[in-house]
Amino acid sequence: MTTSTPTPPSTPTLLVLDAEPLPRLGRLTGRARIEHADGSTLAERLPHADVLLVWDFTSHAVREAWPGDGPRPRWVHAASAGVDHLMCPELAGSDTVVTNARGVFDQPIAEYVAALVLAMAKDLPTTLRLQGERTWRHRESLRVAGTRACVVGSGPIGRAIARTLKALGITTALVGRTARPGVHGPGELDRLLARADWVVAAAPLTDDTRGMFDARRFGTMQPSARFVNVGRGQLVVEDDLAEALTRRWIGGAALDVLVHEPLAPDSPLWDVPDLIVSPHMSGDTVGWRDELGAQFVELFESWAAGEPLANVVDKKRGYVPGH
Repeated sequence: MTTSTPTPPSTPTLLVLDAEPLPRLGRLTGRARIEHADGSTLAERLPHADVLLVWDFTSHAVREAWPGDGPRPRWVHAASAGVDHLMCPELAGSDTVVTNARGVFDQPIAEYVAALVLAMAKDLPTTLRLQGERTWRHRESLRVAGTRACVVGSGPIGRAIARTLKALGITTALVGRTARPGVHGPGELDRLLARADWVVAAAPLTDDTRGMFDARRFGTMQPSARFVNVGRGQLVVEDDLAEALTRRWIGGAALDVLVHEPLAPDSPLWDVPDLIVSPHMSGDTVGWRDELGAQFVELFESWAAGEPLANVVDKKRGYVPGH
């Protein structure tokens, strides 16, 4: 999706919500006045910014600071695929354009999902544990070719996951917000879950998707099914998933995103049987920060030239529509 934007000032002020390491913005030297903020200073600096780069994709500071007094940036860019961490009613109802980092994480996340599927099918966690114990224990593993997957989320990330799983010989169904050629609608989700060997959550966080994987949905799945979440932590009712694994309603699960990050050392999720927990790293391959910085610079150059912006988020829906 593209949209027109107002003509920017000759030397706009770019405010960066910082996280280490800082983005490489050298190409904007002399073309923008670059200022920096953290969670404690964002509110006071927002009124003076033309553009806000939310480089710290873990921070909720934008959502907290935006409702304050004074003017607000005309464009906000999130260096992440999800934008739920920055959206608030005041931003959603404003004229400010919001863009995201669509395109940077698609294939890395798809590869990570494929790795998790293969790891669970081939029981690699047990192999590594037994190696650490110096124990030789022959076992049989599962063949992934010929199995079925249901990928929930039909955006670029979900489509990349579906392509990658199909390359492994997995018959894959894609579920989106609305039915269209190649994509099943939400009304078909339960039927597809009941047949799937692999269920992958890759949906954005919206009012419709929050908590969608609960006890009822886990009960719909086959006892041998494996569940993977690379979307948002809040898609899953974590207590229900823990119970489903403990009671063996499903065969295993992997969470790369969680409701509370980082996961506390005393969280009971660490000890849930047949659960793989990873620290929100599925899309973060070597050089990913440089890709995010380069993507923003390209968008900034388009904006400064008065050209339409790409990756424009529908602020009511919470994602880039039409993909």
